[in-house]
Formats: sequence, structure tokens, C-alpha cells
Amino acid sequence: MVKKDKKSKTAEQKARVAAKQNKKAAQKEKKGKSKGNDDSDADDVDLELVLEEYAKQQALFLKVTEVACVPPSPRASSTIIGSPSNINELFLFGGEFYNGALATFFNDLFIYLIDRGEWRKVTSPNSPLPRSGHAWCRGGNAGGVYLFGGEFSSPKQGTFYHYNDFWRLDPSTREWTRLETKGKGPPARSGHRMTYFKNYILLFGGFQDTSQQTKYLQDIWIYDCQNYVWHNPTLPPATQKPDARSSFSFLPHESGAVIYGGYSRVKATTAAGKQTKGGTQGFRSILKPMIHQDSWFLRILPPLPESASGTAPSIRWERRKKPANAPNPPRAGATMAYHKGRGILFGGVHDVEESEEGIDSEFFDQLFAWNIERNRYFQLGLRRPRAMNKKQPLAERGNTKRGRGKADEEELLRNLAALESPNPTADLDAMDIDTVVEKKGEPAKPEQKTLMTMPHARFNAQLAVQDDVLYIFGGTYEHGDREFTFDEMYAVDLGKLDGVKEIYQRELENWHGSEGDESDSQEEDDESEDEDMDGDGLKGVPLPRDEIESVPIVVAENVVDSLLDAEDEQAESTIIDTRPHPRPFESLRDFFTRTSNEWQEMVLETSQKRVFGLDTSVKEVRKKAFEMAETKWWDCREEITALEDQQEDAGIGEIVSIKDRGSEAGGAARRR
Repeated sequence: MVKKDKKSKTAEQKARVAAKQNKKAAQKEKKGKSKGNDDSDADDVDLELVLEEYAKQQALFLKVTEVACVPPSPRASSTIIGSPSNINELFLFGGEFYNGALATFFNDLFIYLIDRGEWRKVTSPNSPLPRSGHAWCRGGNAGGVYLFGGEFSSPKQGTFYHYNDFWRLDPSTREWTRLETKGKGPPARSGHRMTYFKNYILLFGGFQDTSQQTKYLQDIWIYDCQNYVWHNPTLPPATQKPDARSSFSFLPHESGAVIYGGYSRVKATTAAGKQTKGGTQGFRSILKPMIHQDSWFLRILPPLPESASGTAPSIRWERRKKPANAPNPPRAGATMAYHKGRGILFGGVHDVEESEEGIDSEFFDQLFAWNIERNRYFQLGLRRPRAMNKKQPLAERGNTKRGRGKADEEELLRNLAALESPNPTADLDAMDIDTVVEKKGEPAKPEQKTLMTMPHARFNAQLAVQDDVLYIFGGTYEHGDREFTFDEMYAVDLGKLDGVKEIYQRELENWHGSEGDESDSQEEDDESEDEDMDGDGLKGVPLPRDEIESVPIVVAENVVDSLLDAEDEQAESTIIDTRPHPRPFESLRDFFTRTSNEWQEMVLETSQKRVFGLDTSVKEVRKKAFEMAETKWWDCREEITALEDQQEDAGIGEIVSIKDRGSEAGGAARRR
């Protein structure tokens, strides 16, 4: 969806801050539209000289080094991603921190070792310069991580600099490489998004911020990782395409990519003032903030094999219907991460009222899953473990929703080993898989506190999914005219949803605003009394989780009933799915065991329709069958979870089909 940067930097936040300032009393007018005031001339620095000095200091590093460190300092508009080569690693790069007076930009690369709970900091003689608002993505078939663009500003943000450089990070060696491409590349920008498709890197949108205006972009760029060239496809004038925007969600798809949401400012007319004596009233043009709620599919057709080297792929934009059950009200600053055919969305902010005191905003801590194929949103709720029945045998406890551990590492190892065996379904239960034992001398992973509530409401949190776990880093929250960057990180298991693990959490930094900010904030504190935070300042005081009314994280009892109703008129047309369907309390392993033959038959049928697939080996058929079953299992996860909750609330445990038990099946008397 959209990503919300800090108020003086991005166009989105500038609009909100300008609206607040214009509605304030006379003491606010002296601040002007920018952050600076009478001493703004001192901020007129040569950014190129500053960046040259950064480059000289960076060149002093003789090689790539990696050292243990504490968690990263608080920052906004950074990027976080799961390593494409190691499921136990997360990469975090760049960002900025604004304390109300000065902005600091970063270009350090951090690595979080998931299995150890440790942080590492990487220094390199050749890495991108400090920036925020950049974008990066995995390289798809090409491997690696690709980064483009971003912005840098002077400390008081009087001047901005946008990047147009293109980089590749090797996740194994931690080495950065600046890519010098053939021909013309994308112009400099911030707030854009990138994703991958086969051997291509896709880039769309963003904005260019100058001292005169903010220009939003709607161009699509495709980088060929094999021929090292950028393509900028030209579409016919009458072709539909997404409006210019920034801070949207851009997710991969097997046939291209999908876009949802975004933010921009559009021209609008408003009354200029009171009517004149002649009865006429003047009008003036303004830029009105707009939160996009549309969805688009980018269909990509790679060039034919006989095409010349470097031929650009063919593309076509297809407008999708509005997603069903989308988060309401529409919100800015809600970020999204890709996970197995779904987009996982968290947080956001909605401006609910504009008054003389400024803009009143509502912040969110909700978690949603957007099923891309079905174009439908599902709200995800945490599932509090219930007390186990002491009289229930241990053997039976393992079959309950809370006791099953088959979706953990051991289950995945079993599935992978089953694919290598000559008969994966018959011997799946009998296989003995060695689990990884921690070696002596290795540091134990620190204990992490588990919370049964979502992290504090925020916008612009950075999200990444690695090994079916969602990681939430940082984010921003506004209180009056003050803005705070969270210094924390959390993890949520998307399969279990059994709580939020706190990886680390530190107290918020103090806000250093101008004298006008401090006086106005003090007046607001006096007026709101108990509605504000205790104490004169925020230094050393964590932001209370109950400061604003949070939306309860629960699963609605009627979720399943609503899912069975007719599709929303605006939703995608329903297609009858004849593929095997998971059952409540059925793990991925059990689902694949029960339906393996059907999936393999589908793979063979598909291969026969495609002539090139006739020689597919048995091993490849089994592997493809498991991938299809896994996709289906995750595709139905929200519905099955709701069914499980309903059955548990009704006192119903796992429902076993007698026909699936084979020789163990018997009559009612035998089952007693």
C-alpha cells in the first residue's frame, strides 16, 4: 500500500504538516512552510561536497568487514528484506532519523541472524551513499538484491538530492556492486517500488521533489539482468495505466506483477475567499492529497527465444476490480510484504478530521492478508493459546490446533526428504529425519518476550517475510506536532499467529522541535490533560500502548459465514476451484500426504498440454506437486483458521474422515 515518510521530507507528509500549520494561530505563521526559520541560510549547504566527503571516508575501508553490534539506531524510510540465499538472515539498509531539528541519513548495512538473535554491521569500501526513500527487491532468477534511487538532504532539510544510481548486493559475500547499464536508465526519484519477474527487475512510480514542486511519476522501467540494459516500454496513448503515485505496494506474480494503493497530490479548485460586491467569487488551484485504492495487474510477455538479444518484453496494464473487504477507512502509510501469493499489510494512518487545530489522525495496528489471485482481504488475528485439558492423553494433545508442531522445521525437513525418496507418500510417516543440533560453544538465542497484542499503532513500518515469519521494524507515530520513530522490532509467525515476539524494544528519543513547537505542544498538553502522555518530555519515556484506542485483535465469529456469501459486486468474479481443499487442523504435511496423487495427476496433465513438459522426471513431478499443494494450503489459510476457531469455540476438535484412515477404520463401537 502506501508508505508514509516523515513530515518535512516526503510530499505526503509535507501536505499534512502544511495543513496543520495553516490552521494554527499567529505564532505558527513565523515558522513558514519548511522546517527552517530565520537561520535557514545556514542550512544552504552544497550537498555534492557533503556526499563527496562521505565517499572519501568510505574509501578508507580496505575490505568488507562484518562485526557483531547492537540493534540499529531508530530510523525511518529504510528498507528490510529476507536474504535470498539464507533463510536465517535479514538485511536492513539506509534510512533517516529526524528529531524535530536535524535529519541524519544512514548508509550502513545491518544483518539480523534469526537463528542466533544477533545483529551484525557490515562496512565496505564500495556501498551506496547515505539515503532514505530508496527501494530494493530480490533478483528473482538472477539472485542477489537490487537497489535503486532514494534521497538525501541537508541537516535542516532546506535542500534535497535525489539519486539515480543502481546497485546489486551479493547476499553471501555482503559486497555491493554499482551497475553501469547500457543506454538510458530511470531518472532520479524517491518513493518508488521495485519487484522481480523471472530475469527482470521492475520499477514503477515514485516522485521527484524540487524547491518548486513535487512531481509524481507513472513510468515503468524493466531491467534485463542478463543483458544489463533498462527498457522503458512505450504504451499507446489510449492505453489504460495506473495514475502517477508513490508509496504503493508492488508485488510479484507468476505472470508479471500487481500494484495496490499509493499516494499522490492531485490538482483541485477551491474558493479563494469571500464574495465580491458583484456577487462573484474567486477560485484558486490547490494540490489535494489523494490515497489511491485501485489495483492493477502488469502482464509481462518475455520475448520469443528466436528474438534478438536484448529485445524488450511486451507489457500490458490491466485494471482490476476493487479488492473485496479492503481495510476501511482507507489509510496512508500501511506497508505490505509479499508472502506466498499474498500481501501482508500492517498499520497505517487515516486523517479523520480537519479543524482549526489542524488534522486529527487515527492510527492503526491491524494486520491483513491480501489474497492476490482472489483479490480479497482477510484480517489476521492473534490466537491466544487455551489451557490444555489435563485429562486429555498426551498422544491426543498433539492433534489439537495448539499442540501440532508439524509445520515447524522438522516438518519441512520431512517434506524435502520425501521429495527425494522413490515413494514419498507411503513412507512419509516412517521417515526418520535428523534435526539440527546446536553445536557446543555457539551462543544460545536470547529469550524473546511474547505479546498477545499487536505492536503500537503506527505508519511506515518496514516489513519483511522470511521462512513464513513476518518481521516488523520501526515505524512512525505522531502526537500533536511531534513525530516519533519507534526503536523496536517484532516477529509474527504467519502460520500459527500465536503471538508477537519482541526481538528488541528501546525507549523513544526526545523530540527537539522549535520554540514554536514546544509552546504549542505545551498548550495542547494543558488542554488535553489526561489524554496526553505523562511528564514534561519524552526522553526515557516509552510511548504507552494504550494512548489511543486500538482496534481489538480478534477473529470475528461470523468470518466464515461472510466468506461463504456471494462475492462483493466489486470483487473479482468467482472461479470454481476443483483442486483439493485443506481441512481444519490439517497441517501442510498431512494435507500433502492425503492429496499427493491428485496433485501429481494435475502436474502430469499440465505437462501433457505443454509439449515441452513430456519428458519431466518423476522427481520433478513430485516436487512440482508439493509446490502446488503448499500454495493451495497457504491460499486457504485465513478461511481454515476461522473455521478452526469456530470449531474450538464450539468444543469441536479435529474432524477425522473415516475413509482416509484405511485399515484403521471401524464402526462406532470400535471407535469407542
